[in-house]
Amino acid sequence: MFLAALVQIAACVSAPPESKPAAAPAPEEKPLPPVVAPRPIPPKPTEDKTSFRLSVAAVGDMMLGTDYPENHLPDDDGIGFLADVTDVISAADISVGNLEGVLLDGGQPGKKCSNPAACYLFRSPTRYADHYKAAGFDVLSLANNHARDFREEGRTSSMQALAARGIHHSGREGDFASLAVNGLNVAVLAYAVTQESNLALDYDLAFATVEQYARSHDIVIVTFHAGAEGADVTHIPFAEEEYYGEPRGDVVWFARGVVDAGADLVIGHGPHVVRGMERYKNRLIAYSLGNFATYYGISVAGIKGIAPILTATLDGAGNFLSGEIVSTVQLRPAGPSIDKEQRALNLLRDLSIADFGTPGLHFQPDGQLLPAARDEFKQHQLVVDGD
Repeated sequence: MFLAALVQIAACVSAPPESKPAAAPAPEEKPLPPVVAPRPIPPKPTEDKTSFRLSVAAVGDMMLGTDYPENHLPDDDGIGFLADVTDVISAADISVGNLEGVLLDGGQPGKKCSNPAACYLFRSPTRYADHYKAAGFDVLSLANNHARDFREEGRTSSMQALAARGIHHSGREGDFASLAVNGLNVAVLAYAVTQESNLALDYDLAFATVEQYARSHDIVIVTFHAGAEGADVTHIPFAEEEYYGEPRGDVVWFARGVVDAGADLVIGHGPHVVRGMERYKNRLIAYSLGNFATYYGISVAGIKGIAPILTATLDGAGNFLSGEIVSTVQLRPAGPSIDKEQRALNLLRDLSIADFGTPGLHFQPDGQLLPAARDEFKQHQLVVDGD
């Protein structure tokens, strides 16, 4: 009986329950229509593509400077801000990041700023889209709490500026990216816990949407902007999180749920610090990649300035084969620089082991990331002990 109970407990945690109450806040305003009509989703090919390979580079939060309410743009207008990391980012088949703030020339802010010295509204000129293109980014998330700093008009401008440079985007409710790479149909779905975005708090809708895209695409990549913020939230609580009274989601429930629904790679950001990683059902989940390239207005003190460039190699069926963690550090006014001390790698390894026991990953000293055996029962024990 005792052994049977243990088996039953371990089975219960390997996947989230079928449903969890949604927590969708009411929208502030009616969203604008998409910039362009959504392209039809192609039928999923029947060809066996297991032998195909796809490398994906992913980073966390980016904001290359703001001109609101005062000019806080880099002295070189941002041209060299990503120079030290461009070779790594551009080497992958697909590179994905999170764009905090908007790409907008002028415009009205979405809220009043009573104290300009502490004004957390971020607006970069539309020409800054060139910097993301030059660095090698293919898809940017516009699902975060700063994507609407200048209302939906600001996010529309961001979408248009990126699309004009051939950069895909996802973030506004119903806006998902679809692209063909290396003979594979790839979808990128970006979620956040903020209004008018693809809502990570509506778990059932998110899982159903991922399932839909998994039926028509070879690879589905999901990004999410969720979880509490600050230097003290590096550990994953395995529960619903809040920040200043606002719901920030249960990131483990969400991430494992989208994998159960068909996602092949899950990338988190939002806490402004690095969090652990796990291999779940042979899919890689990174719970937060931290602050990657933030010139102004977002603290990069201590561990807030440490972030990885995560590269994951998948086969055509979405299985995680291998990866690499390139550590970076921000020392203002410079942009992200390669960190020879490998602090992001060390932090990721330690947090992954502390939170998951056996995360299913082997972190090699040179930054290589390989699959490893996983003790599902120990994983359950850590979850229970954290409740």
